[in-house]
Amino acid sequence: RALPGLPRGGLYTIIMAAAAASAAADGAEEPGMEAEELPLGCGGEGGSVAAGRSPEGEERREPPQASVSNGGEAGSGKELVELKVIWNKNKYDVKFCLDSTGAELKQKIHSLTGLPPAMQKVMFKGLLPEEKTLREIKVTNGAKIMVVGSTINDVLAVNTPKEAAQQEVKAEENKKEPLCRQKQHRKVLDKGKPDDVMPSVKGVQERLPTVPLSGMYNKSGGKVRLTFKLEQDQLWIGTKERTEKLPMGSIKNVVSEPIEGHEDYHMMAFQLGPTEASYYWVYWVPTQYVDAIKDTVLGKWQYF
Repeated sequence: RALPGLPRGGLYTIIMAAAAASAAADGAEEPGMEAEELPLGCGGEGGSVAAGRSPEGEERREPPQASVSNGGEAGSGKELVELKVIWNKNKYDVKFCLDSTGAELKQKIHSLTGLPPAMQKVMFKGLLPEEKTLREIKVTNGAKIMVVGSTINDVLAVNTPKEAAQQEVKAEENKKEPLCRQKQHRKVLDKGKPDDVMPSVKGVQERLPTVPLSGMYNKSGGKVRLTFKLEQDQLWIGTKERTEKLPMGSIKNVVSEPIEGHEDYHMMAFQLGPTEASYYWVYWVPTQYVDAIKDTVLGKWQYF
């Protein structure tokens, strides 16, 4: 019914205006609703929730990560060989490039043991040549690489008495006539070459053979052979009666001299004690092995 004092037509107009306003409010879009029309993942910061969210029930997937190389040789296509490096009763399993040189292997050993390359005596069928590759010297999988070496302090402590002994030996040699002319040696050398003496190659230096050096005489004229046990760092001196096993570290010096008239063979002595009486003499050593014997027994790091 009509309100007092208000025309009937005016009330109808107010009611209809209120209804129209309510309908307009119900049909209006909320702020931000137009963002739902963006494709998934298109929104940046400040965009809609839907733009940065996976469909309900699915985990968000991260982009695939690129693989990272550790810089090694395993994936470089180079052929590797498995080695067992043995030093001071420590064993290291190493994979190394077959076309790397002995010098590069020394660098690897340095990283494993801390031994500087100049202090290493590395052996594989004799001293390892630095300039040749492992392939050239026929290193195969599972090969044992023996390493002998000491710290700088140990070397200095050992070298001092050895250097003094070496200087004394040289001084005595300068005073005396050639060794091969001395009476104690002549009685052996006058027997001539042993029937089974090993062939010699003059003017050539070779690595130690894989077999013992045989066909030689000792100071009593008996047959003697030298066996280098690199894995044990020992020199075995064998005769018909017995075999002496000497740690290479106990040998204080090695001296040699060509035999007059047979310069392709040497007479050689291993110094086992402080005096000349401790020399163990071996005669008719093929000249091509003389340097290899000295290097193997004394090591290249002993410069005297």
